[in-house]
Amino acid sequence: MKAEDNKNGTAGEAKKEKPMTLWGLAWPMMIETVLFMMLGMVDVLVMSRFDDLAASSVNTANQAVSVVTIVFTVISGAGGILITQYLGAENKRAASRTAALSIVLQLITGLVVSAALLLFSQPILGFIGAKGGVLEYAGQYLSVVGGFLFLQAVLSAMSVIIRSHGQTKTPMLVTVGMNLINTLLDVILVPGLFGLPKMGVLGVAIATVISRIAGAAVLAVIFFRTVEKPSVFRLLKPFPARDIILFIKVGVPAALETFLYNLSQLVITSIVLNCMTEQELIAKTYTQMITVFFYIFSVSIGQASQILIGHLVGAGKYDEAKRQGFRAYGTALIIAMAASGIGVILRVQLISIFSTDAAVIETASNILLINVLLELGRTTNLVLIASLRGAGDVLYPTICAVFSNWTLSVGLSYLLAVVCGMGIYGLWAALIADECFRGVLMLIRWRGGKWRQKTIARKEKLSSRQAEE
Repeated sequence: MKAEDNKNGTAGEAKKEKPMTLWGLAWPMMIETVLFMMLGMVDVLVMSRFDDLAASSVNTANQAVSVVTIVFTVISGAGGILITQYLGAENKRAASRTAALSIVLQLITGLVVSAALLLFSQPILGFIGAKGGVLEYAGQYLSVVGGFLFLQAVLSAMSVIIRSHGQTKTPMLVTVGMNLINTLLDVILVPGLFGLPKMGVLGVAIATVISRIAGAAVLAVIFFRTVEKPSVFRLLKPFPARDIILFIKVGVPAALETFLYNLSQLVITSIVLNCMTEQELIAKTYTQMITVFFYIFSVSIGQASQILIGHLVGAGKYDEAKRQGFRAYGTALIIAMAASGIGVILRVQLISIFSTDAAVIETASNILLINVLLELGRTTNLVLIASLRGAGDVLYPTICAVFSNWTLSVGLSYLLAVVCGMGIYGLWAALIADECFRGVLMLIRWRGGKWRQKTIARKEKLSSRQAEE
């Protein structure tokens, strides 16, 4: 890295940033993540008032979206890790160049993914086991939402960059606005109020797209006023080929870990679809909607920890980074277990929000009881994997995911749910085994400290080069 990269940097020079804290970063991201998840939850909830099958179809389509958009994680995730370490090492120009490259790559990738979903929505849904009415409804939703998914790519890039600078409130406020727009349009378009035709699933898809258009537009204005200037793209001339290599080195393993997890969930869904009753399938959908709120705090605390640890390792403060990772883990675990406990106590009431079918309520309630064990393992993974990524240690979690996801999650799901005939209960037992096993491996890695050797940008090295010049 050249010393001149620190001159005339554009990132974060407008004003002096306040010291970042775990909770100060995490609470806006908690709200933002909850609201972002609610974009999909509101869609399912509104549809459930009209047709349970249509509601399940929207959830199925969103599973497909979550898999194909993993490619966005390669770019935004790598960008976030690189930017935080560059800022910690006080290399602000490199941070700005990385931000510009992240946005450009996200836009190009988003357009390619959107085209693929628009053209191949039916084959993709068919691959994960959708058929009949589910295929018809999910196809309508995916062709519209997928066709405009490039908006989500740009939103993701800008949000990660803004958060890397410690500004977590801005993406949260934008997401609040997106939720309001989405909910209002869902209520109007799905049943066809004010003389409009009843649109059903198509109305839900249109509402999602419009809310993302509004969110992307507002976030872009804020981004170029408070974080970077439009001229930041000039830093891409000459084109930084070395940065592309860093994006691949950091982003691909991190994204592959997430991709393998989501792909394994799709494979599991396709395996168990034929052995689960319709009530079990619906119970699975509604249970997953509820359990999101059990681990959403862990997601946000993990993201906050990743930002802090990125800054700390960039500054060479490894012992402080290690303590920060464990503090984040302890905080997330307490919150996740408390949320799961409340879910157990109120399980019947929660499921009744979505369905009045006695079989669905009973099955989903039973799953919420054993789900506490799953959240124990999932919280460990969410926080410590994020901490490892912040330190630049992205390969180890991926290797663990390859083994655990496909041996325990997929293999046990087939054995217990299909071969042993345990249905949804066998599925949950396999998921618990996967999350808890990987959680133990992450604890060992973080405690061992090998992640200290994975730092990309170090303040000490940067300063010595400046001194030489």
